Amino acid sequence: MNQQISIIVPCYNQAQYLSEALQSVLEQTYTNWECIIVNDGSPDDTEQIAKRWLEKDYRFKYVYKENGGLSSARNAGLDLSIGDYIQFLDSDDVLNKFKLEKSINSINENNAKLVVSNFEMFTTEFTTTSKPYCVLKKEYLNYKSILYDWDVLFSIPIHCGLFKQCFFNNFRFPLELKAKEDWIMWISIFQTNPNCVFLNETLVLYRIHCSSMTKDLDLMQENLLKALIYLKNHLNIVDFEQLFICKFKAMYLQITTLETEIKFHKNKLSVLKNSNTFKLAIKIVAFLKVIGFVGFLKFIKKKPYNLC
Repeated sequence: MNQQISIIVPCYNQAQYLSEALQSVLEQTYTNWECIIVNDGSPDDTEQIAKRWLEKDYRFKYVYKENGGLSSARNAGLDLSIGDYIQFLDSDDVLNKFKLEKSINSINENNAKLVVSNFEMFTTEFTTTSKPYCVLKKEYLNYKSILYDWDVLFSIPIHCGLFKQCFFNNFRFPLELKAKEDWIMWISIFQTNPNCVFLNETLVLYRIHCSSMTKDLDLMQENLLKALIYLKNHLNIVDFEQLFICKFKAMYLQITTLETEIKFHKNKLSVLKNSNTFKLAIKIVAFLKVIGFVGFLKFIKKKPYNLC
């Protein structure tokens, strides 16, 4: 069977990396693909660069949309895709030339719907790589681990996966999230208990640079709260309560640190109010009101060592 793979490449203000990403697509040994380049209202040279690639190969497609964020751009690509399988690729990352071939072969050989490969990291030259920020293992690829151990033991770069299109029949990335949207996707997929293959080979490269969203800790914390609000309506109550307790364990420790700082700096409240920990505490209180867990902080103060 010669299944088609739709590769979705969202782009915003990363024109300097786009050609490397698209070159890694062009070099794929598996040739039945379409590559949908989604320009998310980027003010840089993304459009000019993308259109040059359209001239190189008819399999490249291009769409411009008003800026709406990464989730919106990926959704636009999903709406246009016609492939049997979905491959995501951020515009600053690259694929090994065997990524599609080895992934589709593994899916067919194992009658699977999903394959996850391993990854390494790079900065400027993808010929020089470093060890990944986490070690991926087959035993992590299940619903409970994805739900509870994400960002604790591991997380999976989205381009490590090759996904059967059916996973996206009823799923789109939440537009309210500017981060953690990939975690939501993995949860949605593993809720179906899919037959998943793990390829312990480095078939994708993840770029590290100063503008990487994952380095913005405030953004990550804020979107973790938003992700939990989203998940409250998409998980059963037992799973949500356990997840809620696990994720807030670390935040509780930060809040207790803040309480210590307040006692120590009685006359320096203005300094404390500008601290990241204080801002996080304010966000947590607002979040608890939104989801109806107002008494949660009192609960964890009573049981600080039995949270997860």
